[in-house]
Amino acid sequence: QVQVEESGGDLVQPGGSLRLSCTASGLTFDDVAMAWFRQTPGKEREGVAQISKDGGTTYSDSVKGRFTISRDGAKKIMHLQMSSLTPDDTAIYYCAAGAYCYSLRSSEYDYWGQGTQVTVSS
Repeated sequence: QVQVEESGGDLVQPGGSLRLSCTASGLTFDDVAMAWFRQTPGKEREGVAQISKDGGTTYSDSVKGRFTISRDGAKKIMHLQMSSLTPDDTAIYYCAAGAYCYSLRSSEYDYWGQGTQVTVSS
């Protein structure tokens, strides 16, 4: 079976930085697009950043210029580097993967991690 697991969530002060990581097993890492989503209670999942099989990236307007998504094919790991964090970035962050994913719509992704909590607060 496919397993997706993210890590790195923490409590961070406003203006701080944090690096999330994601690994996916049970699939060919280089054959899937991967993305980060986030969710707060009572709200729908929000697409944050996506990286294609060839390394192209897409970001939501709310994080563009502050977050950077990357993938390392040799190590089979994906990262989300977050900087200039604000309380509005507080959410559970989910790693997602799929073979036919071209946007930040959650319905396009087949495999999801359990989530990692990011809290931005003083």
